[in-house]
Amino acid sequence: MGFVVINKNDNVKVSLSNGHKYALKNIAKGEPVIKYGFPIGTASQDIQKGGHVHTHNLKTSLTGEKKYTYAPEKISAEKEEPLSISAYVRKNGDIGIRNDIWIVNTVGCVNQIARKLAAATGAFCFPHPYGCSQLGSDFLHTQQILCGLIKHPNAGGVLVLGLGCENNNIAELKKTLGGYDEERVKFLNCQDCEDETAQGIKIITELQELAKRDIRVSVPVSKLKIGLKCGGSDGLSGITANPLVGRITDKITAMGASAVLTEVPEMFGAEQLLMNRCVDENVFNKTVSMINNYKKYFISHNQPVSENPSPGNKEGGITTLEEKSLGCVQKGGKAPVTAVLDYGDFVQKPGLNLLNGPGNDIVAITNLTASGCHLILFTTGRGTPLGAPVPTVKISTNSNLAKKKPGWIDFDSGKCLDSNCDNDLLNLIIETVNGKKTKNEINGYREIAIFKDGVTL
Repeated sequence: MGFVVINKNDNVKVSLSNGHKYALKNIAKGEPVIKYGFPIGTASQDIQKGGHVHTHNLKTSLTGEKKYTYAPEKISAEKEEPLSISAYVRKNGDIGIRNDIWIVNTVGCVNQIARKLAAATGAFCFPHPYGCSQLGSDFLHTQQILCGLIKHPNAGGVLVLGLGCENNNIAELKKTLGGYDEERVKFLNCQDCEDETAQGIKIITELQELAKRDIRVSVPVSKLKIGLKCGGSDGLSGITANPLVGRITDKITAMGASAVLTEVPEMFGAEQLLMNRCVDENVFNKTVSMINNYKKYFISHNQPVSENPSPGNKEGGITTLEEKSLGCVQKGGKAPVTAVLDYGDFVQKPGLNLLNGPGNDIVAITNLTASGCHLILFTTGRGTPLGAPVPTVKISTNSNLAKKKPGWIDFDSGKCLDSNCDNDLLNLIIETVNGKKTKNEINGYREIAIFKDGVTL
């Protein structure tokens, strides 16, 4: 298939067959290697023209905390014709693109009961090991993520399943939950009844009957919140899938919708690009704090901030975290950064939101779901069956993966090397919003994982 030079300033070209890099000219030891028009590290030895550039001769240049300067870009977004979507309108004005019944358990001790209830009723449950023996912010984060699921508008009804003796007992959880739709959210403490299975089935059946009365109506696409995620990236992620998703981000945010970019460690080395798109200095300062605080998290555990990419990333042609990050942030397109959210926060503003949290796939899709995203665009070069509680649109970076794993992949962006497929992906997103099931939904792959950072009693 040949090679591509991404930016005129690059000194490497990328193979379209395997995603690996090759030198366009001689690169001396100590010189920067340039891809996407930016440094992705430093040559650790002399590299001859045409030579393979990878872990044997390229090293990261990332360090700890940095000082940044706000240099705002002038962003002139193209006007987009607004679209309509079909969705369920909730009492508080939020919309849902699904009308499922969810079981959200307060503590891991009732995981098996939740699974039993889900199997008996067709509701969806999301087992996790937390909710007890936690302290401080670690405990609060668990509560915030669970509250984000309880209030998620894709759920037509929710059974909150507790045990009764846990730290995160229902009474304590309600303090963090705040206001909720009492008709749609029900609670059950398993220690309080003789037959928790029968009682749970009764509550879920009542919620299902209530949800049957809901109907889809036409609403503007500006109501939509889309999560952005990549997992199992390869050397083509920043050439095909991520730029494609970035163009979709630009389109939907220009229509007034929200897009959410997370995976903070995969912003390291590319953060200045995002900072320059912040709408004001307040958002810029929050972005700086998010980046530097996450670096402090690494340092506090005596770990290098550059401890990435994964073995699969490297096999797919990615060498350094800078390279991975420069490809990763392209999912945010060129849209203005309008807000910075902490872990557990809800999306409130249209435009591109940055969400604090790790890059770990299961933790990140849970984080995006709990922030209120209706669906997630998930790009992958290696392939993964993983799915969030919300529809998770898998976008392959290469056609070989799409052919090999048709049961996982919803959209092949490898074809975008030969033709523009922006409208094809946008149409798939609208179809998904309107009810078309993604592969993770068809397969029944819906999982959560909560970020753990604290003492366990």
